Amino acid sequence: MQVTTSTLIGLLIAAACAGWIDAVAGGGGLIQLPALLLGLPQQEPATVLGTNKMSSVLGTSAATATYLRRRDARPDVATAAVMAGLAFIGSMLGAQLATSVSPSAFRPAVVVLLIAVGVWTWLRPALGQHEQLRWPDSRRHHAVAALAGASIGFYDGIFGPGTGSFLVFVLVSVLGYSFLRASATAKIVNLGTNIAALLVFGSAGHILVPLGLAMGVCNLVGGVIGARMAALRGSGFVRTAFLVVVALLIARVGWDLFR
Repeated sequence: MQVTTSTLIGLLIAAACAGWIDAVAGGGGLIQLPALLLGLPQQEPATVLGTNKMSSVLGTSAATATYLRRRDARPDVATAAVMAGLAFIGSMLGAQLATSVSPSAFRPAVVVLLIAVGVWTWLRPALGQHEQLRWPDSRRHHAVAALAGASIGFYDGIFGPGTGSFLVFVLVSVLGYSFLRASATAKIVNLGTNIAALLVFGSAGHILVPLGLAMGVCNLVGGVIGARMAALRGSGFVRTAFLVVVALLIARVGWDLFR
């Protein structure tokens, strides 16, 4: 693989921005995946997805570690573990299917879902400002979390953009977490789905390792900065960033669908 210096610099900047966005509100794939598709037009889609996952794993790991060290933004590890376990399996199945099915087939449904998520959140300004957990019964709470994890994990493996945003939305709207704690918890789940997809793409040789590692370092730096900003500024900041990311995702995926 050969890339020009300008292309490499652009991809590294995109990776850093993606790490910041993903750590705050999810949706880092909004920037990183299109950048890879534009910068590597000769590569197979599966190779682009695999390289994207390698970079994302490093950034998500750093953001997760940052949240875990913050007492005011510490994720719900028990719920995250349940979601991540099923999401890991779902992501592996989705990534396996992605090697033979074009991800573009899922764009119409993704646009509709993103519009619904954005409108629902925008119409409820108090949503996610404070934690009000639903289903005090931990068995039901974890069952809902597991179902959501499996579904979103499958989506992450086969397509990807907006996975973190969908996780945050489910944790806030369905399970009752604050936006800040939902973002922190989502990082653990997203880390599981990224690792699962990376294993599948890697076993099939669909990763450009040097580029993935270089972008991963930049993604890591962006992820640490984003997680620290989110922890300092709280749920209101995360909610605003979430709505902006969802709007950009709708525009991006819609453009790919209708152009």
